[in-house]
Amino acid sequence: MATPPPADRPVPARLLAGIRLVNGAAGLLTPELLIRRFDPGREPPSAAAVYAFRLFGIRTVLLGLDLLGHGGDRLRADLLEGILIHGSDTVTAATLGVRGQVPPRTAVLTTLVSAVNTALAATAAVTLRTPPPSTPARRDRSRCGRC
Repeated sequence: MATPPPADRPVPARLLAGIRLVNGAAGLLTPELLIRRFDPGREPPSAAAVYAFRLFGIRTVLLGLDLLGHGGDRLRADLLEGILIHGSDTVTAATLGVRGQVPPRTAVLTTLVSAVNTALAATAAVTLRTPPPSTPARRDRSRCGRC
């Protein structure tokens, strides 16, 4: 199936793609900045954390590009997967906050971002499942002069 032009792509899918590209690029290119939000007392940041954020970053960039490049059934599948991915991220961020494993402000921010991403994926998936409003059928007047 052909890739829909950006204007035909649901707005929530485009917003989610943008968020994924920005957050993914940050994780890939500047993991130390993100790590300091999660673990402010550790200098220098753990090499394992840098590795994990870079993994997160490239995965997120590729997921964002998928939303911009795929169409039809594949885009729907990407969005449904996004609900699971971002839902899992939301639960993880909230759990870290409740357990006091990250600073409260960081927990709230990451939980909120992940919840918004979940909502965007769900909204875009529903939008793609809902057929566009149809135009009223025109009568074929070529067969009957009175019709």
